[in-house]
Amino acid sequence: MIPVDPLTLLAFIPAGLALNLTPGADMMFCLAQGLRGGPRAALAADAGIALGAFAHTAAAGIGLSALVAAEPLLLDVIRWVGVAYLLWLAWNAMRSGPVPDTRAPALSPARAFRQALIVNLTNPKVILFVLAFLPQFVDPGHGAILPQFLVFGAILATGGLVVNGLVGVFAGGLGRRLANSPRVARALGWATAGVFTALAARLALMQRS
Repeated sequence: MIPVDPLTLLAFIPAGLALNLTPGADMMFCLAQGLRGGPRAALAADAGIALGAFAHTAAAGIGLSALVAAEPLLLDVIRWVGVAYLLWLAWNAMRSGPVPDTRAPALSPARAFRQALIVNLTNPKVILFVLAFLPQFVDPGHGAILPQFLVFGAILATGGLVVNGLVGVFAGGLGRRLANSPRVARALGWATAGVFTALAARLALMQRS
């Protein structure tokens, strides 16, 4: 038996898809990782973000996200850790320079996965979004709360996996071809650093609702 009401599920799927298609921090991160490390790194980063998003929904389902959101100091600590990490990634991207061999990605898939997972888990906006959006579709009268959160989280994570993955792979293929030129490769490093810096600024300027 499905833990979610079928009609609610039919209403959630298009809403979740619309959110997945809206350009945001996750999409920009996959794009930047694709430019920096190629399609494999982009897909690995995409998987890290999807896992992080699912972890957030699971945490919300058992009440941890609500606890974090209720403690402003803890939320701020998480936010500034995320800002510092994104700036560190930007610095590394600027220092990476030209790619010596375009057949091998400059960024390993394992490292891209870890970076994406950390960035997603240290983004308080994801916590606040999960708490604001998902409960609208959860029906306590239909059954246990946690399974419903997990179903909705899996749908969002799967949609993001497809959309962000396509964006990252396209950027990765383009970046690998352009990286044959040292000058263009250096420009790609600066462009990637710019994306990470913009994401850090966006996170730093986030206001608690």
